[in-house]
Amino acid sequence: MAFLVLLASLGVFADATAAAAKPPHPFPMGDVGRVQPLPVPVEEALRASPPRVSAFYVRRGGELAWQDRAKVAALVDLLYALGDEGLTPPDYRPARLEREAGGALDASADEAARARFDVLASDTLLRALSHLQRGRLDPRDVYPGWEIPVPPPELDLVAITRALEAGEVDRVLAMARPATEGYDALRRSLARYRNIVRLGGWPTLPERRKSLRPGDVDADVALLRRRLAAIGELEVMAADVAHYPDVALEALAPHHYGAGLVEAVRRFQRRHMLDDDGVVGPRTRAALNVPAAQRLATIRANLERARWLSGAPPEHRVQVDVAGQRIHYRRPDGETWQARIIVGQPGRATPVLHSSITHLTLHPTWTVPPTILREDVLPRVRRDPGYLIDHDMVVLTPSGRRLNPWRIDWWRPGRVILRQRAGPENPLGQLVLRFPNDHLVYLHDTPAQSLFRQSQRALSSGCIRVEGVMALARMLFEDTGTSWNLGALLADGATRNVSLAREVPLMLHYWTARAEAGGLPSFRPDIYDRDPALVAALARPVVR
Repeated sequence: MAFLVLLASLGVFADATAAAAKPPHPFPMGDVGRVQPLPVPVEEALRASPPRVSAFYVRRGGELAWQDRAKVAALVDLLYALGDEGLTPPDYRPARLEREAGGALDASADEAARARFDVLASDTLLRALSHLQRGRLDPRDVYPGWEIPVPPPELDLVAITRALEAGEVDRVLAMARPATEGYDALRRSLARYRNIVRLGGWPTLPERRKSLRPGDVDADVALLRRRLAAIGELEVMAADVAHYPDVALEALAPHHYGAGLVEAVRRFQRRHMLDDDGVVGPRTRAALNVPAAQRLATIRANLERARWLSGAPPEHRVQVDVAGQRIHYRRPDGETWQARIIVGQPGRATPVLHSSITHLTLHPTWTVPPTILREDVLPRVRRDPGYLIDHDMVVLTPSGRRLNPWRIDWWRPGRVILRQRAGPENPLGQLVLRFPNDHLVYLHDTPAQSLFRQSQRALSSGCIRVEGVMALARMLFEDTGTSWNLGALLADGATRNVSLAREVPLMLHYWTARAEAGGLPSFRPDIYDRDPALVAALARPVVR
């Protein structure tokens, strides 16, 4: 009988993630104080194996787990199915398992050969399921500044083993998949794009100086139809049995850029964070011409990011989609509020982190951060010390003593602090939402509301400007039972901090591909150039 007694949690995984270990999962363990020595063949086979595999066999009392060909076949099927999750099946050597099973499970095989094969199969399963749920890579190896803990895997290996015995590979995968919001939708997009790549990708539109506008008649329109057809825009699909055999729709005017095709282009533009004007200009043409294989790699990279964030998010939360440049607030009643945001420009990136909103500052002053002081403000003050007066800034020592800006050598100012008073020109606007973090970033209002109309909004120095932040603040007051009247507090004009009655979880994430259930994926600009390192790391074979 296959492995029915297991380590009480994923203690079998503890070697990889001891720092983030959680309390044991309540599996029956028996009397751990009377562990019997393992059979010699098993002991020998385990010498080069990770501790998690040894722990697995200790809990089984040395009983072998993979001495049935049908069960091995189910394991091999599972390993090949990992390709549907964005992982690489050859990393787990399914062909080697099939090959070695032939000899190890033969009636003439000795105990040592059987034990070696069994340990190999168990190690493979444990590694594969760990990678599926929590990620193949350690995010800190890809991004040294990563600070969100990746918890150890939480898998019911008893149930998984029973499902494998029954040949229910799909159920095993479902049990091991991460609970990250959007993972399943992105996985379905992966299947769509793998098929597109298998069929040869999509056509490339030639470079043109002239934009393609609604109503135009142009030879490029036929290519545009085929390009959009490839991703599933069925209403623009022209008959092409070589590439799309299950669709036989004719375009009545194949070179006319008509209303239906224009609307499909506008949908494409919205999914790619472009101005949705229906005009195929340089930026839209460039997005259309990104190769299908590159889009597929982007989806795989974001599936790995989802595995790093595997736990189910709290129901009541604020989520910042940094690359998507939007904020979502999930209220306790399940209602969702969302708005556009402005995030950090390249070189001044908005960080990825988890925290909690703890309090608000009303009518805030603004203390100029060191990077902005050094790179932006000081050069302007050197040209014109009157800049400080024009922007209602005061100069302070670290102890808070006020200095005369006209008596400072701005080429060697020393440890001065610049602070802008509260007011209509203050870049933080009327309100700041604060949360503990090491990056000194926060969510805030802004007087520059017109910037929210831009499709690309990576414009700040790292903090997050929120369109409609007053509405968000009012909902936070209401949903946390904070008794203050926000309108009255704003009306008196005083600078003050107001604590929320309950902290609200906050998550800042970076997704360059997302998908809604049943919909097409959306691709966002990789504003901080983070995809190449992740794509390259995923392409490297697993080191054993």
